[in-house]
Amino acid sequence: MKYIFNLIIILALASVAGIIYFYSQIKIDISKIVDYNPKLTTHIYDKNGDLVAYIFDEENRQYAKFNQIPPRIIEALIAIEDTAFFEHGGINYEAIFRAAIKDIQAMALVEGASTLTQQLVKNMLLTREKKFTRKLKELIISYEVEHTLTKEQIIERYLNQVYFGHGYYGIKTAALGYFKKNLDELSLKEISILVGLPKAPSSYDPTRHLDLSLSRANSVLLRMHNIGWITTKEYQAAIKETPKIYDQTLTQNKAPYLVDETIKQLAPLYPDIRYGGYKITLNADLKVQEIAQNALKFGYNEILKRNKDANTTVLNGAMIVTNPTNGDILALVGGVDYAKSNFNRATQSSRQPGSSFKPFIYQIALNQGLSPQSKIADISRIYEGVNKNNKEDQDWKPKNFSGNFKGLITLNDALKQSRNLATINLLNSIGLDVVQRDLEDFGFKDIPNNLSIALGSFGVSLMDYSEQYSIFPGLGTKHENRLINLVEDKNGEVFTFEPKSSEIIKPEQAYLMITMLQDVVNNGTGRSAKVEGIELAGKTGTTNESVDAWFCGFSPEIQVLIWYGNDNNTPMRYVEGGSRTAAPVFKQFMQDFIAEYPQTKRKFDMPPGVYRKVYNGVDALYTTTSPLPKEQNNILEKQDREGIIF
Repeated sequence: MKYIFNLIIILALASVAGIIYFYSQIKIDISKIVDYNPKLTTHIYDKNGDLVAYIFDEENRQYAKFNQIPPRIIEALIAIEDTAFFEHGGINYEAIFRAAIKDIQAMALVEGASTLTQQLVKNMLLTREKKFTRKLKELIISYEVEHTLTKEQIIERYLNQVYFGHGYYGIKTAALGYFKKNLDELSLKEISILVGLPKAPSSYDPTRHLDLSLSRANSVLLRMHNIGWITTKEYQAAIKETPKIYDQTLTQNKAPYLVDETIKQLAPLYPDIRYGGYKITLNADLKVQEIAQNALKFGYNEILKRNKDANTTVLNGAMIVTNPTNGDILALVGGVDYAKSNFNRATQSSRQPGSSFKPFIYQIALNQGLSPQSKIADISRIYEGVNKNNKEDQDWKPKNFSGNFKGLITLNDALKQSRNLATINLLNSIGLDVVQRDLEDFGFKDIPNNLSIALGSFGVSLMDYSEQYSIFPGLGTKHENRLINLVEDKNGEVFTFEPKSSEIIKPEQAYLMITMLQDVVNNGTGRSAKVEGIELAGKTGTTNESVDAWFCGFSPEIQVLIWYGNDNNTPMRYVEGGSRTAAPVFKQFMQDFIAEYPQTKRKFDMPPGVYRKVYNGVDALYTTTSPLPKEQNNILEKQDREGIIF
């Protein structure tokens, strides 16, 4: 024994000498620990404060400051890992000697003597290789850390840095992940499980090896009891407890299309958005998001019922729900199943809107002085030289969906019945240059220079289209879509995304269009969108060969745009279209929305400047800009009577 003791003394002196020499030879850089700046998880919340998702780069870490860590957690950690933590200066020489004796006796490395400080250093600055030089570095750096940071700072860094298994970094993350609890809500047994994990995170992961995890936790409890830090009663109660363990996804992503768009919008402003520890509050509502997802899936399943041969690899849909009075995006669904396709058809796809675009043509007509009761010719015409790229068929011969003609028809009825020819003739009478100019004012870009735009023959995205559609329920004011409300950084600084809007047309003119679109829902092509007990307005849209099916509808406070089609632009079945495919989805959504939010506004407000009069037996609305037509001066009716038109 005497020889062993002497050997230990010699080894100790040699170690000290080696450390002194080694210390003089190495450059110590502890800035990574001192200026601790770990990658932190970003949180995304909806408007009600409900968690939408966690997003992170490599490490899912939620930070806990020292004053947020309950003393019991610190006691449990020190008890099992480094009982003398508050007494030593980073190196526990007594533990080193004790371990050395056991290693010599066993003729192998059977026991370590690393302090919490050493573990932190090894975790952040060094490798885990078992070399003498590495161990010397660890000791030297630990000494420097202890003389630079306080004990509290070391504890804080350790508990936030180490890995707790299951993809969780830091004790706060682990507590929320395994137990769905904040640190101050943990039981003694749960605390013991957590502090026991860093020794072997994979082996002690309670979602995979609950028996081993509980055994390790019991060892922690026994140690705390043996040194008198918990009572026998506390010990026995904790031993008996088996906490509920949650095995959940790391991201907790409840709305992936929303999350993807959020990251896309914020990445240019915050390059570290995935690891900067931001708190993002959206204008979206998870309840509305779920209603929208279910409604879109409902419509998709209805298509499959009608066509069992539908190609499910390309058939899809999208929906965007906004508050048209301020532009807030309440829900964004880019497809029927994110797991099968993360392509966001609400923001990344450009599709022809078909007849859902017609209200913009009619709004321009109203602004030019026509009224909903003004008449236009629903007759067949041949437009020569329109298809300039097709030498064999340069003339354009548009048709109504029904194949028939109505002759003279009011603007209100033409829109209600979605008459193609009446709309084209209306555009032609206004002038293509005037329409293009006004459409640009509405926010449309790259409008083709031909009459086919009357039928929505160009591409739009749901995201952009919803902004433009907000002109109607917004009473002439277009509201820029706003997904994000505010971003708070890890230092508590807050940036708010203010709503942006611009008045495009007079409120009274927009209200005339609202009433026309109400008639579409009540008596026209959008009847399958009607919901009792609330005023709704909207327009169906179907492109050639049923390639696209749309419904764009709104209540006084909610606007919903819905699209279905094949991703490869092939036709759906002929029976699919705005009326049959998309409009019922709007109805489904509104019914569920009202059930969830029964206090939603039910009636449109009529702005000043709108007047009412019985005209030709009809309760007609008009404004000073859009007066009721004078029958005696109606040229079209005169020509009709004289047989000139037909």
